Formats: sequence, structure tokens, C-alpha cells
Amino acid sequence: MYSATINELRTTIPTIGKELTPIIQSEPGCGKTSLLKMIEHDMGDSYDYVYVDCPVMDMSDIAMTIPNHTSKSLENYVGSIFKLDSNKPKVILLDEFMKAPKMLQVIFTRLMLERCVGDRQLPEGSIVFGTSNNQSDGVGDTMLAHAGNRVCMMRMEKPNADIWLPWATDNGVHPLIRAFVHMFPRCLNSYLDSEDTENPYIFNPKNPQLSYASPRSLAKSSVILENRDVLGVNATACALAGTIGQSASADMTALMETEKEIPSYEQILNKPTEVAVPESISAQLMTVFMLVDKVDTNDTVTKAMTYVKRYEAEEMQAVFFTMMLKGKRTRKLAMYNDTIKKWQIDNAVILTEL
Repeated sequence: MYSATINELRTTIPTIGKELTPIIQSEPGCGKTSLLKMIEHDMGDSYDYVYVDCPVMDMSDIAMTIPNHTSKSLENYVGSIFKLDSNKPKVILLDEFMKAPKMLQVIFTRLMLERCVGDRQLPEGSIVFGTSNNQSDGVGDTMLAHAGNRVCMMRMEKPNADIWLPWATDNGVHPLIRAFVHMFPRCLNSYLDSEDTENPYIFNPKNPQLSYASPRSLAKSSVILENRDVLGVNATACALAGTIGQSASADMTALMETEKEIPSYEQILNKPTEVAVPESISAQLMTVFMLVDKVDTNDTVTKAMTYVKRYEAEEMQAVFFTMMLKGKRTRKLAMYNDTIKKWQIDNAVILTEL
């Protein structure tokens, strides 16, 4: 089955979306809705960006007919959500389109085919796309066959750990969560692709559960870990279970026990060749992600790399190097640092492979 990555879709939607409406499908929590923000980041303020939450919309939210007593006719008034008082072209996301009531799906058909809302034409160059879950997910997504033939149905590939971790680093996801994902990458497997049918972490319509690990729920659990000192151990575990599921919560809670091994950032900078190195792999991972988050000068990068090179497991050094090179904030720091350059040469790593 063909599928496209989220970065491929980020390019595809603006490229074809003026004439053909892509409907992006994936299982829950994979980041489909975030495509609108990504496109806004790429295209800037020359467009108006419109989010339409299809399942909760009503006919009156889209357009209404109002009597014109002068002409003795009915005129179509379009909902303000579409920002038609502005002459800018629009980028319109019809979110969860296949969960919309059937009548609204019919109304949206003209928008998807002709770029019209009611009787009002969208400005030239407007882009329309939609999102929905896979029909196999069993969460109520349906679409008439003839309507499906009028649009471009595209499956989005679920982000794996290699794709998600750099994003999580750039977006401030807690280091413990990133360490968990690195240690348990199957928490981002897909029930559609994996032969691991008994995966306890993920969404699976054959074993329905409301809380499970997904790119979305893992990111949202950051606020729990950031406030765990206030919540306490039990409430933290309970909140994690209610966000990422019982299995992921149990493993993440176990990881917390190793945090006492982690030296502080200041200790590492002050004595990178002397401060104690954690014994457990999980504590080493958390330390690596903490360092990636905090280094901000050439000197701090050198000290962090000096410390990380003391790890016996070369994989830890590779994780630090990779995260530094893939991070938007840290890439330039890493590329001009002599210690990292030497590690790259010694380990025969080619930057273009990253």
C-alpha cells in the first residue's frame, strides 16, 4: 500500500491543492492536522489559513440563505470562518472530513471541486485539503464512492522514532519521553504495517483502548512530566496511563527511577572529564537529550561532546551526534564544532546521510 511521509505531504498539498483536493488519511494521533501549521510556516502571510472542524459544523456555520426584499430573491451568506472578507487566497483544511454529517459532505463537495463556498468563489490560487482517519480504524470515517473519485485520497505514513525524535527535540518534548521512544521504538509502530500484532503500546482497532502511545499523546504527556514534582509519583503514573496507556506509563515510570543517576548540566560543563557517567542506558539517553536541549555555544557543545565520548556505548555518542545534526537549533552549532567534526571523521559519518 502506498503511503507518503508528513514532509512529502507538506510539499504535495500546496503543489496540487489548487486544482485537486487531497484527503490525507492515517490512524489517530499521527499529526495530520499539524499539516496546516506546517504549510503556514512555509508559505507565510500571503494566504489566509482556515481550519474547519467538520464533525462539529452545522449547515448554518457554512452558509445561509437570507431574503433580499428588494430583488425578492434569496441570497447566500457565507460563514465568517472562510474569511471571504479578505482578498487573499485561502488554505482551507477540512479536518476529519469523513466524520462530517452526510449533508455537509455534499455541501463541501462544491468547495472541493469548484473552490466555491455556497455561491461565493474562493480567491484565485486557493488551496483546499482534508484529513480523516483510515476507514479500517473503525472510528466512523465514511465517504460515498462517487465523492471519493473526485478527490485525491492519500495515506500518510505514521512517523517512526527516527522521524519523530528530531521533531520532538525541536518542539521541547521532555527528555524522558524521548529516551523512552528511543528505547522502545515499537511504541510508534502502526497496526497496519507491523507484524507485531500484540503490541501493547499502540492504537489497534482489534484491541480498542482510549489511551495509547501515538506521536500526539507522547508529545502531550510532556506537561505531566514537567510537573511530576507537584503531582507526586502516583498521580504522575495515573496521568501518564490516561494519556499514553497503561503499558507505556509503566515503562516510563520505571525510567524515572534512573533519573537520580543523571548529573546536572552545570556539573557536566564544569568537569566534563570527571563527573560521574550514568551506568544505565536509560539514564545515559536522558542525559544525552538533556545536553542537546541545553547546549548553546561552541564551548558548551565541546564540553558536552567531551563528556558523551566517555560513554562506553558508541551508540550514545551517535545519538548525541545525530540529534545535534538533525535539530534546527543545534545543526549549525554542531557543523562548526571541531570536537564533533573529529568524531565524525573518526567514525566515518557522512553528513548528507543524516
